[in-house]
Amino acid sequence: MNREAVLHHFVDLYAHQPERLSKQVRIELALRQAITRQWPSGLRLPSHRALADSIGVARQTLALAMRTMQEEQLLTTAHGQGTWTCKPFSPTPAAPPETAISQRAQRVLQGPGASMIQSGAFVPGIPDIAQFPMRKWRQLYASVTVPQNALLLSYSTGGYGPLKRAIKEFLERWRNIRCDTEQIIITDGTHNGIELCAVALADVGDTVAMESPCYWGARNVFTAAGLDIDMVPWHPGQGHVLPNAPRKAALAYLTGSQHYPLSVVTSATDKQRLCDALSPDYVVEDDYEFDRDDHTNLLFDPQSPRHLLVGSFSKMMFPGLRLGYLVVPHHLAGPMNRLRSELFREGRMLDQAVLAQFIFDGDLDAWCRRIQRDYLGRQQVLHDQLCSLPSVRRVSPPSNAISLCVEFEPPVDDVQIAQALLKEHLIVRPLSPVCARHDPRVGLVLGVGMLSGETLSREAQRLRRCLEALLR
Repeated sequence: MNREAVLHHFVDLYAHQPERLSKQVRIELALRQAITRQWPSGLRLPSHRALADSIGVARQTLALAMRTMQEEQLLTTAHGQGTWTCKPFSPTPAAPPETAISQRAQRVLQGPGASMIQSGAFVPGIPDIAQFPMRKWRQLYASVTVPQNALLLSYSTGGYGPLKRAIKEFLERWRNIRCDTEQIIITDGTHNGIELCAVALADVGDTVAMESPCYWGARNVFTAAGLDIDMVPWHPGQGHVLPNAPRKAALAYLTGSQHYPLSVVTSATDKQRLCDALSPDYVVEDDYEFDRDDHTNLLFDPQSPRHLLVGSFSKMMFPGLRLGYLVVPHHLAGPMNRLRSELFREGRMLDQAVLAQFIFDGDLDAWCRRIQRDYLGRQQVLHDQLCSLPSVRRVSPPSNAISLCVEFEPPVDDVQIAQALLKEHLIVRPLSPVCARHDPRVGLVLGVGMLSGETLSREAQRLRRCLEALLR
């Protein structure tokens, strides 16, 4: 490549980088793409002055970007002689053994999993962590980490007692659930609670019935536990569409009062009808997202011998907390507590003590009321932008939850659309990969936790423009 061709290519790559990024970052992205994908190794670049002038930036800005490329060993320079490209060395990997990981693990990895990107515009499943009262949280940590509380550094036995009492009272206030503290098991988040249910209540090869669309995380946990999964399509207002000869299920896993990922209220009547048809040994209900007034949509009964409730504080507060709870029937409380201790041990006592005090002081109630009002307003903004788009079948009504779902008319390729939006730094999750094979629904799952105010309005308009182009 001659000097003019290199300059023209560099200018073109720079122009295609998002304008909201800094000039230095745009230069780095353009150079990285050219060196790793297009330019040959050992290509001598034009002078710094020529490169800087070609895109209209200061030489100092270009020099900082070039230094980053040198640190990444994509460029090499000799003082007074010039700068050359260096292709990254990619050694040929050794052939992996045929049985590198188990078949169960392979099935998990083949399905939709957790995105490597956990922040950004419209990333689903992430609450607003920017407004969380972190100062109060730090103060509570300081108050519990005193010499007299050295026992908080040891294993717990069944969970921190005051936290169980705090959760019991919280469930009574917000979910109208009256249970005993002995029925509450403290878990390391929702996945840990679901895994405990899978191990304690089913054997390898047993069947678990799940709603379609489903929460991908729960499906992965059940797959890893060696359970067979039967997915039953659920349609708001229509109920569940059962196969002609449904299999006997050891477990039925159902969403709580707010369906995830459809982000609409569920129906206790629908869930009861499904359980009557399947007669599962146990019913696990995941109270993924909720507000104060939707508890009538729960099927869970704390006095029932076969109903369990999974809950998490990660969606209420912040994902890194990784604390949740499991409410189990009286006859399972002892065995499942012991099983949890044997399999996972128990710790996190400092975190549990802080969370208990946070609830007792009324801070969790105040935070939930405040942030759910915010989520409702944010969902309204997003709903108004998306509801009139071409090929849109329905948008979930605004709610107090952090998630929103837009469904498209088939045959829209929601996976391809999600990948195209990712290139625009708009992070969404396609709906079709979490649907049953015979459930043709397509759409996108979005979150409102990471955006607010003018930023939300601006990004919602940008999302609409991108979707208009993609859907046409």
